[in-house]
Amino acid sequence: MGIAGDLVLVLVAALLGGLLARALGLPLILGYVLAGLLVGPNTAGPTVSDLHDIELLADVGVALLLFSLGLEFPLRKLAPIRRVALLGTPLQMLLTIAGGFGLARLVGWGWLEAVWFGALLSLSSTAVALKTLMDQRVLDTLAGRVMVGMLLVQDLALVPLLTVLPSLARPGTGAAALGVAALKALGFVAAMLLFGARVLPGLMGRVVSWRSRELFLIATAAVGLGVGYGTYLAGLSFGFGAFLAGMILGESAYSHQALADISPLRDVFAMVFFVTVGMLIVPSVLWDNVLLVLVLLPTLLVGKGLIFAAVTRLFAYGNIVPLAAGLTLFQVGEFSFLLARQGIKAGAISPDLYGVFLAVAALSMALTPLTARTAGPIYRWWRRRRPGTTFTTRPMASEERRGHTIVAGYGRVGAVVARLVAGLVGPPVVVELDPDRARTAEKVGFSVVYGDAASDAVLEAAGVSGARLLVLTMPDPVSVRLAVERARGLNPTLPVLARAVDERVLADLARLGVTEAVQPELEAALEITRQAMGHLGIGRAELEALTEMVHREHYAPLVQEGADRDISRLMERVSRAVDVETVRVNEGSVLVGRTIAELDIRRRTGALIIAVRRGPIVIANPEPSTTVEAGDVVVVTGTGSQRREFRRLAQSHEETTLPE
Repeated sequence: MGIAGDLVLVLVAALLGGLLARALGLPLILGYVLAGLLVGPNTAGPTVSDLHDIELLADVGVALLLFSLGLEFPLRKLAPIRRVALLGTPLQMLLTIAGGFGLARLVGWGWLEAVWFGALLSLSSTAVALKTLMDQRVLDTLAGRVMVGMLLVQDLALVPLLTVLPSLARPGTGAAALGVAALKALGFVAAMLLFGARVLPGLMGRVVSWRSRELFLIATAAVGLGVGYGTYLAGLSFGFGAFLAGMILGESAYSHQALADISPLRDVFAMVFFVTVGMLIVPSVLWDNVLLVLVLLPTLLVGKGLIFAAVTRLFAYGNIVPLAAGLTLFQVGEFSFLLARQGIKAGAISPDLYGVFLAVAALSMALTPLTARTAGPIYRWWRRRRPGTTFTTRPMASEERRGHTIVAGYGRVGAVVARLVAGLVGPPVVVELDPDRARTAEKVGFSVVYGDAASDAVLEAAGVSGARLLVLTMPDPVSVRLAVERARGLNPTLPVLARAVDERVLADLARLGVTEAVQPELEAALEITRQAMGHLGIGRAELEALTEMVHREHYAPLVQEGADRDISRLMERVSRAVDVETVRVNEGSVLVGRTIAELDIRRRTGALIIAVRRGPIVIANPEPSTTVEAGDVVVVTGTGSQRREFRRLAQSHEETTLPE
């Protein structure tokens, strides 16, 4: 079946490898690399028919990773770390090239191969590092942003490396080619900025106005990959163009939904990239050069890791930042493969060096998720050993919201909720997928995140981790369920109030951990009933008790586990009504075992029994035949003296004759 069969084989192998990695508690990347090794051309068993086609798909995965990175990190977020990115990264690369050169010369390779080897080691893997940071949810931390900035400058440095290195054997030819490449890059960046300012907002706005999620996804992918292909045709990096497109789209109001829609596609193609990394591992080369690989791999980890740590520390970043950078960025990058192939074509790299390089590169990528995980524990151990140690850390302004309310959905219900919340506790953050409603909310003055509340990226943009309350007003029960699941995953303790379209979804909402739910039609019916009964002379206390009973029965799935707590709240609210009091009937009370008719409370005390709570059950307006039991909480209404008389009666011993 050609590429279709290869893709199916890769997907199945990746699924099995991912399941194995998850079962062992390892990062999914390791499972994907193992899957690539098993279905690659260098091992027995099922094998892809054309590795080159799979590598092309892997390039799409890298481009989508960089595109999504641009969406998450527009220029304004990268500005605070520009010094370490623009100045520190070239320093890191020069130091790594020098170290790689010296290591290669010690091994016995010639000076030209040694320079190429150092250049190959100087690049880190944007794909592996980004995936690792995303999985650990530290992409938006200070350490994450520093690493992202350095990775991006490394990717841009691929252009001069591809220009200068092949010319080393032909001195004098590299300067002109480098100048042409720089002019191309500057011209393309200028054209993209113009496109982003003049064309892209109107284009995406028109697509959004058609209210088609499918067209929006296609438009998003077309922008990212189309611009990336344009940079490729201009002689620049495919991924660089995709990242640039993501940064430009990231400045628009549609960036969060674009990221949410593109993420599943990105993850699939990124998986293909990690599988191709496993396909590059040649077991025979590993075996023939096992000692050399065992020397180069830990040397790369320690040496390049120390260089990253030293450079970030030099630019005044402290605490965990240098440690995290060293343990996350030590590996060899995917663009090094492209550079290595150019070295083969230029005759500067021998097949033996190429084989050793592939083995070291693939293994370093596979180790990254494991080493990155150790940054936190190592840092905590260090601080315990050196409690008096202080570090200076370059500050970064936090953009995270705290203590706010999120209102998802700005329809008829959501708009009212948002306005009332704004008037009582402060302006909420509104999440809305409909572009017209989103614009209406913006005109009112609310902070609006365009997108689907059932998306992690959109909820994170709304600040769900620091929110005080999430209110879901969407009428679609599927969207509500997904939003609850995503919100609970990002903030397990967040109170969630959800809209329930009917009684059938209440059990699902209870299972998902919704704090409270509201069914608008039921609440409207109860309000109409309250007003009608008010005109018919029914008292406020009786109406409150009736309403609470209906709530209790209707919303039973949501309150089963916390029944006692919720009923206590109910009784407190009822008891705060005018002339209402609750009295617990203890064992031995004269009331126990007698019906309300037998007790004749109205004639004896003047008070009126309006409700009886018995365990999780509330009996509103009890019948005369209702028998009072020990442990019941009786709700009575009346004047102060009448309620005191009832309380005295309830506290009388059961052997006492009922007073007349």
